[in-house]
This record gives sequence, structure tokens and C-alpha cells, in this order.
Amino acid sequence: MVNTVSRPWLLGAWVATVAVVVGISLAIGANVSTTVLLLALGIAPAVVMALLSGGAASPTVAEILHGVDAKDGRP
Repeated sequence: MVNTVSRPWLLGAWVATVAVVVGISLAIGANVSTTVLLLALGIAPAVVMALLSGGAASPTVAEILHGVDAKDGRP
């Protein structure tokens, strides 16, 4: 299902959800520290995804099972 949803739409929905949660927290009179904690919890998944997406591509199952460079020179 996630493959059929466009990235900008999904990102916009996520940002809107975080904004609503922080807005409700402020509206009900929560402490500033609680609001900051909710904001940090909302932003943390995006930070993790940004860090992971910058790395090298994951090896495929075939690359894991059948090494490209065998020790004895065989393919």
C-alpha cells in the first residue's frame, strides 16, 4: 500500500499530524517540556530515515548468498 502513495502526500500528512499533535498539546495547556518531547518524538523517525537513506544500497539476497569474489577465483 505504501508503494501506491506518493511521497509528497505522505510527507505532508506526516507533517500535518505532528503539527496537530503539538497544537493540541499547546491548546490543552501542557507544559512546554511535554510539547517539545512530542515534537522530538514526531521528528525522530524522519531523522533516522534521512540518516539511513544516505548510506550505500543494501545487498540483495543473491549477493549475500553467492559472493562476487570467491577466494579461489571461481565465479
